[in-house]
Formats: sequence, C-alpha cells, structure tokens
Amino acid sequence: MGIPTWVRDAVFYQIFPDRFANGNPENDPPNVQPWGTVPDRVHFQGGDFEGIVQNIDYLIDLGINAIYLNPIFLSPSTHRYNTVDYYRIDPKLGSITDFQRCLDRLHHHHIRLILDGVFNHCGRGFFAFNDLMENGAESPYRDWFHVKKFPVRAYTPGKARNYLGWWGYKSLPKFNTGHPAVRQYIMDVAKNWTEVGIDGWRLDVANEIDDDSFWAEFRSIVKTANPEAYLLGEIWDINPRWVGENHFDGLMNYPFRSAILNLLNAPGSVLDFITAIKAIVEAYPAENLAGMYLLLGSHDTERIKTLLNGDQLKLQLAYSLLFAFPGVAAIYYGDEIGMEGGRDPQCRRAFAWDEETWDLELRNHIKNLVAVRKTCSPLRQGNIVLIHPDHPIPVLAILRTTPEEQMLCTFNPTGQALTTHLPINLPGLDDGRIFLDILTQKLNARYQDGGLHLALPEWGTAYFNLSPG
Repeated sequence: MGIPTWVRDAVFYQIFPDRFANGNPENDPPNVQPWGTVPDRVHFQGGDFEGIVQNIDYLIDLGINAIYLNPIFLSPSTHRYNTVDYYRIDPKLGSITDFQRCLDRLHHHHIRLILDGVFNHCGRGFFAFNDLMENGAESPYRDWFHVKKFPVRAYTPGKARNYLGWWGYKSLPKFNTGHPAVRQYIMDVAKNWTEVGIDGWRLDVANEIDDDSFWAEFRSIVKTANPEAYLLGEIWDINPRWVGENHFDGLMNYPFRSAILNLLNAPGSVLDFITAIKAIVEAYPAENLAGMYLLLGSHDTERIKTLLNGDQLKLQLAYSLLFAFPGVAAIYYGDEIGMEGGRDPQCRRAFAWDEETWDLELRNHIKNLVAVRKTCSPLRQGNIVLIHPDHPIPVLAILRTTPEEQMLCTFNPTGQALTTHLPINLPGLDDGRIFLDILTQKLNARYQDGGLHLALPEWGTAYFNLSPG
C-alpha cells in the first residue's frame, strides 16, 4: 500500500486553532485576550472551528485543499500538546457538533483535514496520571507511565525527576507505550477519530515512541479504518527508517527547510544546497519522497519572513523552491500574508485579518505558485533531476519530468543578475525555440546548442514548460 492518492495533489495549510479566527465568541474562556494581543504561553485568544468555517472561502481563494490542524482535544494550554481527554473536543474550540460541521464543510469543498496526534505524552490532568497522583504505588495505572519512585510530585518546581516527562517537563508525562493497556487505548483513539472522518494524522515527536511494532499496528489500525488516510511523522532529520509500510507515508521535511535557509542566508552556496537536497532525494523511496511535507514555517519555528529579514525577493524565491520540489507543499497560517515572529510564542500570533496589513505581493506570488502546481503535472507527479550550468555560475535548476511533460524550475540565489546556459538534452526541443516564464509570462529563454539560454534577475526564479509542441 503506497501513499494516499490525494497526497501528491495536496497543498496544505497549517492552522494553530486558537490563533486563526474567532468565529464564535460565546465559547471564549472568561480570560480571553483581545484578538491580536502579543501572545504568551498562557492566554487564549478565541480561535475556534467556527472561525475556520467562516473563512473557508479565504482558503479556497488561496488554493488550499488540505489542512493540518494542531491539537484540538481537551487541554489547559493554548498549544494543547498536554491532552487531558483524547475523546473530548476542547470546548474553547466548540463542540463535537461544531467539529463535525467544520469537517463536513471542508469535505464539501474538497479540503482534507488531518489532526495532530500526541501519543508520546499527555497532560497531568489525564485520567490515568490523575489516578497515579492520587493513589501512588497502589494506582491501577502505575504501569501507564515511567515512574521512578513515589510520590510522583508532579506540581513541585523544577524538572520531572520521579517520572519521565517529555524533555523533563512535569506537565507532559510520557506514556509507557509498551504497556498493553496504553497501547490499546491509543489505538482505540486513533481508530475512533479516523472513523469520525478525518483524513489522517500528523504524529507528534514520533521518533520518541521508538517501537516499530507500535507504529506498524498504528498504521494498520488507521489504514483499515480509512485506506486513504495520510500518516505524517514529525521527524526533524533525514532518516528513512520512519517511512514505508510499517511507519509513515511521509515526514515533516525540516532538512529541506534548513537547506533553503542556508542557501538564502549564504548567497552563492548552490553546491551546498545541491548536496543537501541530493541527500534527501537519495535517502527515500520516490513514493515516500512524494509524501514528504514541505514547510518553511511551523508552530515550532520562527516565521520565515523574520528569518529572511523581510526580504521580499528572498521570500518569493524560498516559496518558488518549495513548490518545485517533490513532496506536499505546505503553508503555515499567516506566512502567506507576511506575518512575522520569533520562536514560540511569537510565531503563534493571531492571524491579521486587517487586509491593510497584508503583504499582497507575497500572497499573490504564493497563490500563483499554488495555481501553477495544480495545473502542471510534473510539479506534483514528476521525478526530479538537478541540472548544472556548463560554467561555474551559481544558478540552480530543478527539472521535474513525467513521460508526457517536463518542467524546468530555475533559481538565482545571489544578489546580482545573471545570464547562464543550462545543458538540457530533451527530445523534441528545437534550436531557437522561445520559452516564457509560467510564473510571470514575461521572462524569455531560448533553447540553443543543446541547452537553455536565460537571464535571471537578482534572487530571481522562473518556471519553464519544456514539453514538445
């Protein structure tokens, strides 16, 4: 069983639920902050399911056809990675009816939805850990966690010492997923929500459940409930162990993001970039490479505009690179309108719905890339070939090919305009043929002497359809 058929055509939009849109103030907590307040790690701002429903037209206009939603289950925190009840929707987001309505509306518009599955750890309020705190060594749930000694002392200052917590956090007790009852509980949760109708799971810190049999069973449970469910693992490095029939369809491709940032923050380092992306391409089967989640930002990283110091040309080049690469193109909410922010919690600011503040040039560029990707099959389905200039000019070229079509994506990752000749030997290309840049319909290139002659402005990019005819 390969990756789901819809994944290759997906353009994802990641939503941090509390900060996308407040559609129903009636479910706001009493201490909700005004929308757009500088965020902290404690206070909510009122984002909810109704906010997503009310802004589906915005997503459709951008070209989105899939959403990755950060945790939505009952939790005392804004991030909800400390789950209290995996079967209960957090009422600050709405009811189960509101969630089902949101899911149905998204599906009506052919937009898929995957949920964040946090199964390595839970919150202190989770029923089994709560029992452990109350009953200590006599708790029937003592084997659900990794207890070193009693009492567990879950609310005293400092790191977790009497039990394992994720990265030592007392608020995130780590499950003992080797215990049969824990394993069954998680499998039942996964099956339940998959049967409700979601389209897959993004698995949080998946490598910290270092148990191949656990993930093989998880995959079997989910794929039995929905053979087209997408399983996405949060793995930050290159590691092919985690893809395939016993694990995940794809991984969050942070190494690709790092390669782009290194390229754009160190002009001229094209060879380093090529080496980095070759390592990614060669590490994974083509099937799973197509299932990798391509991102420039997430709730765990600084905003891309901040990292590139607001440079418009670099931003556009970064997204052009992302949409040219094999995998699932993804946008972190607000990045498309030029939102800025450092690390958590600044990267989790409320979406700026005042259009006067939007970076419309960036949004239009991303919207154009989405449209081009949807209409050009090689960008979704094609193999990848890296083209080297026939002289040492730092131009990067990615060729995406299917048996019927060829797309050449070219990039100038320097601060100066360049002219180059790219050696490309494809059948059916005649000398003198002129090509227009698909993105702008302005830039010309000429096929001559077994290659493409083109000029690129500083930090410029161009996509060419090299198909015969």
